[in-house]
Amino acid sequence: MNCKMPALKRCFEAAGFTDVKTLLSSGNVAFTARPEVVPLLESAAEALMPEHLGRVFQTIVRPSAFLQSLVAEDPFAEFALPANAKRIVTFLRRPCERPVALPIERGHARILKLQNTEVFSAYVPNETGPVFMTLLERTFGTEVTTRTLETVRKCSLT
Repeated sequence: MNCKMPALKRCFEAAGFTDVKTLLSSGNVAFTARPEVVPLLESAAEALMPEHLGRVFQTIVRPSAFLQSLVAEDPFAEFALPANAKRIVTFLRRPCERPVALPIERGHARILKLQNTEVFSAYVPNETGPVFMTLLERTFGTEVTTRTLETVRKCSLT
């Protein structure tokens, strides 16, 4: 957030990434890299941000093949969700180190399951706003990034 996509693209190119594309004006960046070096990619991207963007934005990297398999497995299929529920995927920077009793519900939001470093939630949009973000941060901390399943699907195709 609060970052211009052309500047973000230039920052990743300056960090040595190739085939850099920004997606959906929401901080999503696709690039070519070896998936086994994900932690190095995160820190390399963040290292150049102050110079190119004026500040550091938390970076969480997932390979497109991983995103494709996540979407293909339909992680929400096992839950009875209202048709108008927004399906949300939260990516944790590192695995959650403590047990979390799920599901957790608050208002129209539910954290449904934790699978490795991904959290699956759903909420029904309503007048009280997106309480699910507060619920997620209280449960898993702030080293997370959250996208709708539809955004994850679009990102998986690049």
